[in-house]
Amino acid sequence: MNAAADHFRAKLAFETDPSDVHAALESGEPGFVLIDTRDQAAWNQGHARGATHMPKPEMPARIPTYPPGTAFVVYCWGPACNGATRAGLIIAELGYAVREMIGGFEYWAREGLPVDAVVAGAVVDVTRAPDPLTAPAPVSGARIACDC
Repeated sequence: MNAAADHFRAKLAFETDPSDVHAALESGEPGFVLIDTRDQAAWNQGHARGATHMPKPEMPARIPTYPPGTAFVVYCWGPACNGATRAGLIIAELGYAVREMIGGFEYWAREGLPVDAVVAGAVVDVTRAPDPLTAPAPVSGARIACDC
């Protein structure tokens, strides 16, 4: 038995990252529902394009409206926030598969992935350039993968 391998295998079963979530969404058939667990003000300020807004207090009523077998990916603010972990627990206790998007909204935005905001009732694109500390700068307009 290799305890380290078991540990990392379990992490990969229950965690994902913004780059992988984005790639899955771009495929058109991600195999999960992306859930933003933050409150309305945070959602309006900016959220991952393709996400569904569902604050944690709404989850016990809303998650069961999805068919059995639906998988979810949850995120909250960022690495210093355990909101997505709490949301994952709620969803798992309701009997659904769930993974946490590590880095949360912070790293989604910092990687330059598509961000929408709600301004005066309208959805607007507020995507920013990738932060070179979190994502390699594009070369000739193409994103560079970290090969992870």
